[in-house]
Amino acid sequence: MKLALPIAAFALFAAACSGETAPATPTPAPVAEAPAPEPAPMAAKDIVDTAVGAGQFTTLVAAVQAAGLESTLRGAGPFTVFAPTDAAFAALPAGTVEDLLKPENKAKLTAILTYHVLPAEVMSSAVAGQTLEPATVQGATVKVDGSMAGKVMVNDATVVSADVDASNGVIHVIDKVIMPPM
Repeated sequence: MKLALPIAAFALFAAACSGETAPATPTPAPVAEAPAPEPAPMAAKDIVDTAVGAGQFTTLVAAVQAAGLESTLRGAGPFTVFAPTDAAFAALPAGTVEDLLKPENKAKLTAILTYHVLPAEVMSSAVAGQTLEPATVQGATVKVDGSMAGKVMVNDATVVSADVDASNGVIHVIDKVIMPPM
């Protein structure tokens, strides 16, 4: 019996080499492989994380944190944020940002920041060809002018990049810090 297996294997090998066909052995049916699982879609970042990730809103994020608005802008929303860049904050008169970040000026900072936020998601396509005056979270209205070809203004600021998607709203990048009426 010990010799039977090696002899049978040799016979199959010899038959294969001589061109003879070996007795057919049933081949197992192919096993259907389960498709590879789809990678989980990356969850979109909220307004704050989107701003941090962009790298051009360091001052805005610091101001949001100093005003105690970070948890709000991480909330469900939806929000539209007119986000001034670091360059926009740098264009303010010298000392303005530093003064606003002081704890005693938290109410003023909060009013300025909430003036940059709408309590709804408004994509640029919704303002194309028209002028709107939506109320901000601060309470006053902003003038959003989408009537100019290829250009959208928010008060006297120009939207330099529109429709930056976030999980809880949208960011429109603006080139100036807009100030609420006092």
